[in-house]
Amino acid sequence: MKLPDVILLSLAAALLIIGIHQVMTAGIGNAYWILMIASALFLVYTYRKRK
Repeated sequence: MKLPDVILLSLAAALLIIGIHQVMTAGIGNAYWILMIASALFLVYTYRKRK
């Protein structure tokens, strides 16, 4: 696993945790963008792994 892959996966995991916390405190409407960035980073990570 190369450094950019580790960074992508770490950012995706961190944003997912932050997004879940925001959903529990502020609601899904306020945390939607954080969850979408986390899912986009995870999709980029899986795309890079298959390549």
